[in-house]
Amino acid sequence: MRVRSAVVAAVAAVGIGTPAQADQPAALGPLGPLAGLAVQRILLADKVAAAKFGTTQPIDDPVREKQVLDDVAAKSAGLGLPPEAGVRFFRAQIEANKVVQRGLFERWTAHPDQAPTERPDLAKEVRPRLDRITGQILEQLVNTRRIRDRNVRCFVWHVEAEVSADIANRLDALHRKAVTVSLRPVCEP
Repeated sequence: MRVRSAVVAAVAAVGIGTPAQADQPAALGPLGPLAGLAVQRILLADKVAAAKFGTTQPIDDPVREKQVLDDVAAKSAGLGLPPEAGVRFFRAQIEANKVVQRGLFERWTAHPDQAPTERPDLAKEVRPRLDRITGQILEQLVNTRRIRDRNVRCFVWHVEAEVSADIANRLDALHRKAVTVSLRPVCEP
């Protein structure tokens, strides 16, 4: 916990505090680009939740999740990344997305006045962006493979990237929790 506190202090001293563009979340360090992409994906969970809220579409969609993970495994292999590493990382991305969806569903149920008034089209608006981010995340997993081993430096870079992404994007507690979930496997080779 002392490392996390030190990183928070360092990030605050650097002055990352201005919100990044919605499609360009900022994060520091060698794992910053990967964390930034995870944040982009998490922020899209709001649109997924808005598309599903008040419909019969479930938050848990094992068929869609299997399609995503099968695609990730195939793309990982094509990039020279062990498929199990890509799948492990994206399983965490899917769980992080569900954290946001569940949290927003609870919020909107308790406060209907905060519920979305528009329903995004998942197939046309959201999934193409998710697919683009998936490719970018896989590239970052390949680019950072050598530094994402189970050592102290990876842990420090992980905390630096996560905390700076949280601060730079001014994430609320729900989205910070999702970022933590999404980056859990980052230091697993």
